[in-house]
Amino acid sequence: MAAVILIFSVGMVLYIYAGYPLAAAVLARVRARKVRQADLAPTVSILIAAYNEEEVIAATVLNKLSLDYPGARLEVIVVSDGSNDGTDAAVKAIADPRLRLLRQYPRAGKTAALNAAVQLARGEILVFSDANSLFRPDALGKLVRNFADPQVGYVTGKMVYVDARGTIAGDGCGAYMRYENWLRRQESAFGSVIGVDGGIDAVRRALYRPMRPDQLPDFVLPLAVVDQGYRVVYEPEALLHEASLENPRDEYRMRVRVSLRALWALKDMRHLLAPWRDPVFAWQLWSHKVLRYLSFLFLGGAFLANAALWNAGAPYRLLFSVQILAYAGAALFHCVRGAGQSRPLRFLYYFLLVNAAAAHAFGKFLLGRKQVLWTPRKG
Repeated sequence: MAAVILIFSVGMVLYIYAGYPLAAAVLARVRARKVRQADLAPTVSILIAAYNEEEVIAATVLNKLSLDYPGARLEVIVVSDGSNDGTDAAVKAIADPRLRLLRQYPRAGKTAALNAAVQLARGEILVFSDANSLFRPDALGKLVRNFADPQVGYVTGKMVYVDARGTIAGDGCGAYMRYENWLRRQESAFGSVIGVDGGIDAVRRALYRPMRPDQLPDFVLPLAVVDQGYRVVYEPEALLHEASLENPRDEYRMRVRVSLRALWALKDMRHLLAPWRDPVFAWQLWSHKVLRYLSFLFLGGAFLANAALWNAGAPYRLLFSVQILAYAGAALFHCVRGAGQSRPLRFLYYFLLVNAAAAHAFGKFLLGRKQVLWTPRKG
């Protein structure tokens, strides 16, 4: 039985992180669905939810107002979610008729803030930005050109983490995003992207559906767009620069929060997991999200089953030794904070951090816990 568990667990880990991406790459070539693009200039509302962001909000707003896009067709709405610092004053100090400030009080969280902003938005296209996200000048035009295709309902851009000091979380997170962006490119080529960044996304105003405050907009809204019969596509030329988290503890807390909210989103949108509705999308959702969030179970199963098989032969001892070395290397990197600046150890450390956060979130999910409020860049 231990051997069966080991083979199954290792097989699932390989499928989640290599098998599914390779299958997606094959589909991207044999089942390609090109997105019709054209130079468009629809009216656009950029929505920014902010809580105590006085240090970055002015730069973010000015960045949006200076984008290479027809000024008369652009507006920026900032929702201050119960901020008690200088966020409101920083926004008010920017004299531009295209900018509006909405104060949400008491604090109700990002999702509620976006719901409120949409009620004021006049744009045909809604664009979402984080309070510390800086778009490339041409990013907005790159996003909206995809809406020339009537089947496209949601577009997500490419996030590039800026980390001048090469910190642990930043480097690992950057490698993780490169992997995710490659996978999004494959998924977008044959269907819809599973999961988006939230920091540089756009949706047709007509397709926006209000969400509960506890729901994750970066996940629930794209799923709602797919549920309405439209595609969610990836635009790699729409670039966003955002500072990565420097403290692994902050990165861990953020990953726990995102994983927990994603698990609840999967529960809310579980009808999309039914293969008879859309077999390809259901397979994507199971592979990219459900199994990914449960991969900690397969990692744990492989470790325990392999330990039980130590005396079963040299191959089992070799595999177990590899696992021990991998976990020891990640622990060394955590304790030494650099371990020779080894890139493999950084990536391994981040891989295990993400899976530990998923396990933590799964425990909270089983206990029925939800998270609506959090401190930006602290999780």
